[in-house]
Amino acid sequence: MTMEKRAAQEVRAEGRRLVGYAATFGTEARIADFVETIQPGAFTRSLSGGKDILALVDHDSGKVLARTKSGTLRLSEDDRGLRFEIDVPDTTTGRDILALAARSDLGGMSFGFTVDPDGEEWRGERRSLRSVTLHEVSVVQSFPAYDGTSVSARSRQKRTDADRRIALLELEAAR
Repeated sequence: MTMEKRAAQEVRAEGRRLVGYAATFGTEARIADFVETIQPGAFTRSLSGGKDILALVDHDSGKVLARTKSGTLRLSEDDRGLRFEIDVPDTTTGRDILALAARSDLGGMSFGFTVDPDGEEWRGERRSLRSVTLHEVSVVQSFPAYDGTSVSARSRQKRTDADRRIALLELEAAR
């Protein structure tokens, strides 16, 4: 199975911690040529399975910020979505990320996943994710994986054809 990546909306610094949501439930997102929503409970199996999930920077496995195995990454589901808390390390990367978060300069959050068997439902161009295996959450420094994601509140911008082509190429490259 190919790991997919998606972005979310909220990350903020609280001392040496980053907190926010790596995914929100019921929010529509345009991914290439389809619209996707994540259903409540989509991460339940991953969070209860004891799997080691990483917190990365820009999906780069060479930039680990935290992990569930060590307790420096805490993940939970609530009514809103997949909530995270990251204890940021006192490393060059960690200090850089905290500085960007404090200035509201981060692009947002993202997560990498694979769809579980029978974990998705398609209705035309609409995909509903019901159950996924979560591999990692990522702080996104520049551009989130899809439109409408940000760290600070702003209006949603229209996506151009060029933006859609770039997103499709990014999805294909991740395969």
